[in-house]
Amino acid sequence: MQVFELHKFGLDGLIRSDRPIPTPGYGEVLVKLKAASLNYRDLLIIKGLYNPNLPLPLIPLSDGVGEVVEIGEKVTKVQTGDRVAGIFMQNWLSGHLTQKAAKSALGGEMNGVLAEYVVFPEDGLVAIPPHLTDEEAATLPCAGVTAWNALIEGGLKPGDTVLTLGTGGVSLFALQFAQMAGARIIVTSSSDEKLVKVKELGAFAGINYKTNPDWEKEVLALTNKVGVDYVVEVGGAGTLAKSLKAVRFGGNISLIGVLAGTQARVNPLLAVMKGVSIRGIYVGSKAMFAAMNKAIAHHKIHPIVDRTFPVTDIFAALKYLESGSHFGKISLIF
Repeated sequence: MQVFELHKFGLDGLIRSDRPIPTPGYGEVLVKLKAASLNYRDLLIIKGLYNPNLPLPLIPLSDGVGEVVEIGEKVTKVQTGDRVAGIFMQNWLSGHLTQKAAKSALGGEMNGVLAEYVVFPEDGLVAIPPHLTDEEAATLPCAGVTAWNALIEGGLKPGDTVLTLGTGGVSLFALQFAQMAGARIIVTSSSDEKLVKVKELGAFAGINYKTNPDWEKEVLALTNKVGVDYVVEVGGAGTLAKSLKAVRFGGNISLIGVLAGTQARVNPLLAVMKGVSIRGIYVGSKAMFAAMNKAIAHHKIHPIVDRTFPVTDIFAALKYLESGSHFGKISLIF
């Protein structure tokens, strides 16, 4: 397992503060970062497992919020003093995902937000809901938009039943959005303590997948042998076969993560025979982000932040993420 030294990712300059503050060019905006949040993708990138061919040096992290401190010529959509977040893919503004947009993800194909100041194109920013703290708002660009795309953009209706796997950031955002939409939520976890917490947040039921490894059978029992309407599938190859059994005929699986592995035998015939729609979700567009923020502001939703670390303790934060002990998101304060 390859672990890169962090100075190759830009933290060296962040701590020493000896680099010149960048100047925004035509149509660009200078943002002073206030907070960031971690995603499992960040851990894979820093370990060199996400895409070993990413060019170095690279500034990691995709999710950050801050304050606009300077604007370039002809900028009209933001002004100094605005609280903003960068969109995950800087070239995905609306419509369907394209190859060009997929190559504009922060903290991977493009330098990310682990920096004191970042220059964004004007269209690469959205205003954040005013009731959120910086550490809460920093959780929105990847996990929040991913869950919104999977469920709300996927057509979730009141009365539908949603299955979320685990209690990480995407899964808990899915719980909150499903509850907002009037849907029932079933959550799996390896921790009974976390299952108590999700029920306090409004989950209909929780299943411990360690003590109940055939959790798909329990899902069917909870739905009168019908199955769920939506599965927020963050496990990947290691759990997809069970998700196919847990989803109803004509149901939907949003394929998001690879937490349970990337290689496994999955019989596609079950998806065919049940008429299941499997939709790959790679975060979402700026338009989705803006729509989500309106809903969050209207319903006064607060993202679930497990712990907040000083940005200089990023290694401790990453180790905590890797441990799987977190419930919700992990944020960094600058």
